[in-house]
Amino acid sequence: MNAIGYTMVGTQDLARALRFYDPLFAAMGLDQCWRDEHSASWGKRDDEAFPRFFTGYPFDGRQANVGNGAMTAFLCDAGIIDALYELALQNGGCCEGAPGRRPQYGDGFYGAYVRDPDGNKLAFVCYDAP
Repeated sequence: MNAIGYTMVGTQDLARALRFYDPLFAAMGLDQCWRDEHSASWGKRDDEAFPRFFTGYPFDGRQANVGNGAMTAFLCDAGIIDALYELALQNGGCCEGAPGRRPQYGDGFYGAYVRDPDGNKLAFVCYDAP
């Protein structure tokens, strides 16, 4: 089987990252699957094949860096995208593209783009919005 197992983004402040990500992933129906003093992950606790999203301190102890052009996109129902965008902004994120249709990506494409408090870019997208 070839599938994404997990994605990880670095943070400078794990407590701040948890305040940002916990409400987003709760709204998306995802569980916190791992947490220690270095990292945390979310996914489906009872399904190890479900891809997980991690945030944490870099293993080498150096400062986390944000890559230009790097982004994690979460496939969502169209009806929750606006709420996820607002939750992200309320919890320390910043706008990289307000919710709306992006017809250049397809007729039903609807999405919103944010950056977390460390500058990591996230997207909440739907490919078949009514």
